[in-house]
Amino acid sequence: MSLTNCRFYEEKYPEVDSYVMVNVKQIAEMGAYVKLLEYDNIDGMILLSELSRRRIRSIQKLIRIGRNEVVIVLRVDKEKGYIDLSKRRVSPEDVIKCEERYNKSKAVHSIMRHVAEATQTPLETLYQQIAWPLNRKYGHSHDAFKLSITNPEVWNDTEFHSEAVKKELQIYISKKLTPHPTKVRADIEVTCFGYDGIDAVKTALRTAEADNTPENQIKVKLVAPPLYVLTSQCLDKTMGVQMLEVAIQKIEANIKAAGGNCTVKMAPKAVTEHDDAVLAELMEKRERENQEVSGDEDSESGDDE
Repeated sequence: MSLTNCRFYEEKYPEVDSYVMVNVKQIAEMGAYVKLLEYDNIDGMILLSELSRRRIRSIQKLIRIGRNEVVIVLRVDKEKGYIDLSKRRVSPEDVIKCEERYNKSKAVHSIMRHVAEATQTPLETLYQQIAWPLNRKYGHSHDAFKLSITNPEVWNDTEFHSEAVKKELQIYISKKLTPHPTKVRADIEVTCFGYDGIDAVKTALRTAEADNTPENQIKVKLVAPPLYVLTSQCLDKTMGVQMLEVAIQKIEANIKAAGGNCTVKMAPKAVTEHDDAVLAELMEKRERENQEVSGDEDSESGDDE
C-alpha cells in the first residue's frame, strides 16, 4: 500500500451514468485518452463521437492535453479495465455538481495524504478507516470533517489506526477547514439639508449599529461628508450582505422621515485586502484635504467680517 496514492472513493471503478473528473493525456484518431483523477488515475477513453454534439472540425478546440474535463461514464469493463466516457452528454449543471464534489474530495485527499506521510500510515488504510465510512454516513467526508471542528461526536464510530493518526488528523482539519471571516462592505451617501441636518444624519446612521451583537457587528465610518462606509465581518458572506442591506433600509427610512436622502454608491459585497487599501488611501486623501481647508478658515472668516 502506498503512502501517497489511493482512489478517493470506496468503489474501485465508477458507476455507469456517474460523472467523473478526468485529465486529458493524449489525443488520437479514435478519441482522447484520459486518467480518472478520483480513481487513482486509472485509464479511460472519450471516443471521437462522444466529444461533441456538433460536427467536429478541430479536436484541439474541443479538448486539450493537460486540461481537466467533466465526463459521464458510458461503459465499464472491470476485467479488461476499459472505461468509455462521454463529454457531449454532460450539461453545464452536471459540470458544476461534479466540480463541487471533486473539489471537496481533493481537499479531503490532501488532508489524508498529509496524515499518511506525517504518521507513516498507508493512505488506503486511512481511507478505509476514516474517509469512506464518513462518506457513507454523512454523504461526503468533507462535510463530516468541517462538522468535526465544532462537534467532536463525528469521531464516535471511527476506529483510528493509532492515537497519533487521530491527533494529527484533528489538528490538520482545524488548520485547513476552520472558516475565516469574510469582510463585507457598502458605500452610501446620506444627506439632509433640513434644520436638524447633521443630527438627523447621525441618528439615521446609528440605526445601522443599533442591533449589533458580539457575533454580528456593523461599523459605520465617515469617508468625507456625505460619503459613509458600512462594514461587517462574518463567517457567512451571504448573511453579511443581507445584514448590510437591512441596515441600509433602516438608514434610508430614518433619513427620509427627517426630509433627507440616502443613495447607495456601492451595494453590499465581499471585499478584498486591495479594496480595503484603496478605501484607506481615499480616507487619508480626504483627511489631508480637510486639514488644508480648515487651515484656511481663519482668513476666510476675517474677510467676511
